[in-house]
Amino acid sequence: MFLSEPLFYLAAVPAVLITGISKTGFGSGLAVMAVPLLSLMVSPRQAAAIMLPLLCLTDVFGTRAFWNQWDRRNLKILLPASLLGVLIGSLSFRQLDTGKVQLLLGLISVGFTLNFWIGRKQPAEGQPPSLAKGGFWGALAGFSSFVAHAGGPPANVYLLPQKLDKKTFVATSIIFFAVLNYVKLVPYFMLGLFKAETLQAAVVLCPLVPLSTWLGSRVNNFIAEKHFYRICYLLLLVTGFKLIYDGVFA
Repeated sequence: MFLSEPLFYLAAVPAVLITGISKTGFGSGLAVMAVPLLSLMVSPRQAAAIMLPLLCLTDVFGTRAFWNQWDRRNLKILLPASLLGVLIGSLSFRQLDTGKVQLLLGLISVGFTLNFWIGRKQPAEGQPPSLAKGGFWGALAGFSSFVAHAGGPPANVYLLPQKLDKKTFVATSIIFFAVLNYVKLVPYFMLGLFKAETLQAAVVLCPLVPLSTWLGSRVNNFIAEKHFYRICYLLLLVTGFKLIYDGVFA
């Protein structure tokens, strides 16, 4: 039983702390690394099942910290499309090659970030919400979130160019993934991913959630707006390279 292995906690504790700090500090950022970290000790599907209840609890604390600061127009665009993505992911879950999904997301993340840094000069004003773009990236976020809790990069590709206020950006990301994560509980249960051992692991790790979300909100308050977006793009780049690595060596 992996819960009795000390090495499990060397992977699990950083995974939960990184998730909470990243989600409430930067919207999502490095939260995508949680499943790969846990996968060092358990199977990827076990890792995803352990993390989902913890993500749901993180969303409760994150929503409370950023209550009513989200962008409603973006949520109205993103959420319906993301639910379609979750449905597609749940129906194709057992046939999916997770490695290929991770590789695709990694290439998108790296390409988007490099284009921001070395492409044509970005306009001073942020882009407005777009039904077409939000529908595409929202569906991809829902799909990849279901498969590997990796919905952050597609959502960021859509939200970052809008240059929202940092708290609005984080709040919108938190409430978006809160809805997704609670919806995902149903197909995860139906697919038999919640075993007694995985749920016990989530319960053991849940005390780390309030600490990590508090630290993340403190980081968000401390960082200036101009540095916030630079860090977000850097985190997206790092996440992209990590996804490429995981996809190639899956």
